[in-house]
Amino acid sequence: MFDPAQLRSFLAVAQTLSFTQAAHRLGLRQSTVSQHVRKLEEAAGRRLLARDTHTVRLTEDGEAMLGFARTILEANERAAHFFTGTRLRGRLRFGASEDFVLTRLPEVLEDFRREHPEVDLELTVELSGTLHERLAAGRLDLVLAKRRPEEPRGRLVWRDRLVWIGSDRLRPDPDRPLPLVLFPPPAVTRARALEALERQGRPWRIACTSGSLNGLIAATRAGLGVMAHTRGMIPPGLVRMPARAGLPDLGEVDFVLLHGPRQGAARGPAEALAEAVLAGGDRLHLP
Repeated sequence: MFDPAQLRSFLAVAQTLSFTQAAHRLGLRQSTVSQHVRKLEEAAGRRLLARDTHTVRLTEDGEAMLGFARTILEANERAAHFFTGTRLRGRLRFGASEDFVLTRLPEVLEDFRREHPEVDLELTVELSGTLHERLAAGRLDLVLAKRRPEEPRGRLVWRDRLVWIGSDRLRPDPDRPLPLVLFPPPAVTRARALEALERQGRPWRIACTSGSLNGLIAATRAGLGVMAHTRGMIPPGLVRMPARAGLPDLGEVDFVLLHGPRQGAARGPAEALAEAVLAGGDRLHLP
């Protein structure tokens, strides 16, 4: 009933919230992506995306289709691997940023290991900035991380907003420096938060620094301060700070896949894992 090409286009738009970015990811014309989505909506008999000249968002039926699309495409991929008989082998050094500690990324990796049992997957979890440095040094083959402002390349997995989060009991005093809970340098969110506060002229102080996301979450839950975090990944027990707190806008953040400069035998496994991450991008948000 549903065309895989149309499902891929829908999935790419749903994850990037942009027809332009989806077309770029898939290597298609934007008009082709729009046509695929329109035909999928006709086949489903439901409106899947609400769009105007500035924004794209999923409807309730679109949210439902998101899960079905991923399941259908994964089944299609498994069938293709089974009947072509191709088996990937080799060592793959994959880096994922700390942001994904609490998401369902392990499910994506488990599926990949099941489909490609002869690939030796080595996982590194680090700050996005550190992963960028290791990739450039040839110490990683594939990285899933935040895009750095000075690094325009990378395959967009999805785009989200950075927001301020904290304990629901925290009431920052506007007459005192804002207490911050931060990753250490070269974290992308740290730099973004400090730049925004400097532009606003808001005094601040560092209440906690940790290279562990769980450490930052614990400190924030304890009310030590606020932290900058991705809107689609707000951990349980924390809330978005209200507008009345007067905190500056942090803008958007892109999560991208980046391939290493020297891959060799890792090229095939890296591309297969990249496709798996792109197909399962909706599992990288917190429910």
